[in-house]
Amino acid sequence: MTGALLLLACGLIAPAVGLAGMGKGTDVYLFLTGMLLLAETARAEKLFDWLAAHAARMSKGSSPRLFLLIYIVGVVVTAFLSNDATAVVLTPAVAAAVKAAKAEKPLPYLFICAFIANAASFVLPISNPANLVIYGSNLPPLLQWLSLYSIPSIAAIAVTYGVLRFTQRRALRQNIEKDIVIPTLSMGAKTALAGIAATAVILLAASALDVQLGLPTAITGILTSAIVIIRSKKNPWLMIKGVSWSVLPLVAGLFVLVEALNKTGVIQHITAILRQSASHSITVTAWMSGLITAFGCNLVNNLPAGLIAGNVVQAAHAPAIIKSAVLIGIDLGPNLSITGSLATILWLVALRREGLTVTAWAFLKLGAVVMTAALLFSLASLWI
Repeated sequence: MTGALLLLACGLIAPAVGLAGMGKGTDVYLFLTGMLLLAETARAEKLFDWLAAHAARMSKGSSPRLFLLIYIVGVVVTAFLSNDATAVVLTPAVAAAVKAAKAEKPLPYLFICAFIANAASFVLPISNPANLVIYGSNLPPLLQWLSLYSIPSIAAIAVTYGVLRFTQRRALRQNIEKDIVIPTLSMGAKTALAGIAATAVILLAASALDVQLGLPTAITGILTSAIVIIRSKKNPWLMIKGVSWSVLPLVAGLFVLVEALNKTGVIQHITAILRQSASHSITVTAWMSGLITAFGCNLVNNLPAGLIAGNVVQAAHAPAIIKSAVLIGIDLGPNLSITGSLATILWLVALRREGLTVTAWAFLKLGAVVMTAALLFSLASLWI
């Protein structure tokens, strides 16, 4: 937001341009509002504690088994509720699970939430809002999407798991509790669970009908929170106060910066370079596009990078394989650094609420290995 305000203060963009940029993020703001309210409602009603206790009991005292269970859940949540939901909804659940299992080293399990949020984010069109941005109005039908991205998704998920599991092997030798007490599920928690399930169904339906996802998500989130508050006669301010609203101005500022880039001719210049490169070799251009977007989105966050890349590939009428490589780069590349995607930033916020911290350097060292391996295998699988 500071960057956006400086552009306005220095007269580099007109106020109308800034407002237009912010307006383009309306669907994202609504989507995040709904997801944040769902997550806070579920957390406040201790739904995550209940789910965590079940996961910890199913692990039967095995750290590797608990790791695998959390990873599978992360894949499902990301695929059907989006990567941001994984960061917001799953992270508190995993934190509760490792606490219930009395794990001395909780971070290996919590790293799953950050990495799978991006690694599984092109299983379905709704798995990442960036997917909708890149394709715009030309989003492939679901069956065509699956034919394009099923194999790359399997590659990304499998390689991310393998590398992450290998790097955390020493920490996973720890003992965890076997006898886990399952807490009673309150009526508020049941309502929150129903709200999350309804949101998953509504998102799939909205995607199939080519309807924007923001408003349906916001409505289900607000309704779920309202029902829980009214039934339990709680103070609504406590629920509202618990939501991390600071992510909304972050996103608004990013949209303004992208709108400013639109006015400078940078996007037109990149479009011309892409066209020229594709005319020489589509294969080389696909590889370079995937690699450049993957590493580049860590410099500017994958949301504005996705907006820029979407404008470029649509203006250049890029072949399908180049679009696919760009999408994989935008979705998977953020696993390199903590600033790569909004999902990772939301994950950091959730971690801090649990009293845990991960430094940028620690994440980068792990991400450099995990992301690079998964990216290379996923891009290569596009030619299968």
